[in-house]
Amino acid sequence: MSVSRSVGTAESRGVAGGDSAGAVTSTSGLRKIVAASMAGTVVEWYEFFLYATAASLVFGTFFFPNAGTQLDGIIAAFLTYAVGFVARPIGGIVFGQIGDRLGRKHTLQVTIVLVGVATFLMGCLPGYNSIGYWAPALLVALRFIQGFAVGGEWGGAVLLVAEHSPDKARGFWSSWPQAAVPVGNLLATLVLLTMSWILPNDQFLSWGWRVAFWLSAVIVVIGYYIRSHVNEAPIFLEARAKVEAEKAVSYGVTEVLKKYPRGVLQAMGLRFAENILYYIIVSFSIVYLVTVHQYNTSQLLLALLIAHVVHFLVIPQVGRLSDLFGRKPIYLIGAVLGATWAFFAFPMFDTLNPVVIVAAITIGLIFHAFMYAGQPAIMSEMFPTRMRYSGVSLGYQVTSILAGSLAPIIASALLQQYKSWVPVAIYIVIACVITAVTVLTLRETRGLSLRDVDSADARKHGLVPAGGS
Repeated sequence: MSVSRSVGTAESRGVAGGDSAGAVTSTSGLRKIVAASMAGTVVEWYEFFLYATAASLVFGTFFFPNAGTQLDGIIAAFLTYAVGFVARPIGGIVFGQIGDRLGRKHTLQVTIVLVGVATFLMGCLPGYNSIGYWAPALLVALRFIQGFAVGGEWGGAVLLVAEHSPDKARGFWSSWPQAAVPVGNLLATLVLLTMSWILPNDQFLSWGWRVAFWLSAVIVVIGYYIRSHVNEAPIFLEARAKVEAEKAVSYGVTEVLKKYPRGVLQAMGLRFAENILYYIIVSFSIVYLVTVHQYNTSQLLLALLIAHVVHFLVIPQVGRLSDLFGRKPIYLIGAVLGATWAFFAFPMFDTLNPVVIVAAITIGLIFHAFMYAGQPAIMSEMFPTRMRYSGVSLGYQVTSILAGSLAPIIASALLQQYKSWVPVAIYIVIACVITAVTVLTLRETRGLSLRDVDSADARKHGLVPAGGS
């Protein structure tokens, strides 16, 4: 995962000349910020998605052996999975408030430790057959802590990059933390795939899956170290100084809901279809192929592994497209393409051809990238610096309850009820329509200066701009 080679050409598009947001003026400095953001994000999403894959493959039988049918056990496991999504907006609110007040860097250091400890302890849990209902209860508690930490992670990670980025290339640079998400998922899949290859199925289900959770401790140390060596963006330091100097200036969740409710709702609408599509692709696809076709687990994990590599490579390039052609048209393309995916993907799954299955999952993640890559830039440009962490975290994380957390559950329930993938496809279409309508309500912000966003906020609410007198 070499960021330096891929981002080197960005200097010609604005890094060397600096920008009005006070971005890092050297390419190497911006690469360091990107690496720090990605390092922690890889760790936290490795751990978050590790749970998703384990819920599909292991937790249904390990923690819920008396659930009834195989799908019943999987649905029960996904319900505990959803607890993490419920916790995410709480974490977004708490850490958003802290991040807007104290800074992005220190907040990110706290979140990476929290999620690491919770994930390591998940790997130590005994199963239902050992301690009964305490097993799923402890799993839920740890999942809540994990989700709480991840809820504060995303906003800080993307803003650390977005607030250092040049205006004309913000879409490209800030898409790199998004690209770290498939890397985290890739690592989780790779570890589980390796364990499922080298161990008999009974050993994998009894203890092999735990190794992936324990390995998180090593990655946390690396991510924490890298994050400790970056600085806050100048525009944030100026905004914080203003808040400290003028106690009447407010920040945080309450203020963003009062002053920018439209922005929060638009952020939620943008997130809706993207989040649902992603979890249908990476979680429910496994459920469909395992329960309907009894497809080989190792082959499924390999398919996801290949698709995650492609996803990682595509995301920054789509971010670049959003700088060239605008945030709105690129996002709208993603919503339209996403609505079509299920109608050809599930027939491709039904062929049981490994190459065709890999192609279906990979195409889905490419469609997803057209919505996902531009999110940090779009959402950063919606809110002023004094409440940006709270605004993006709230819009992003609250939606995860209504979208990503429920998507595998709803899809599994639809499959169980109708014995067909068609209702799942219709579900995705409805989500994509909601997101497409939201995109049409946006104003185009490509190339917008974050200082201009702060100045507009100051004029609108009778404040002195950060750095002003």
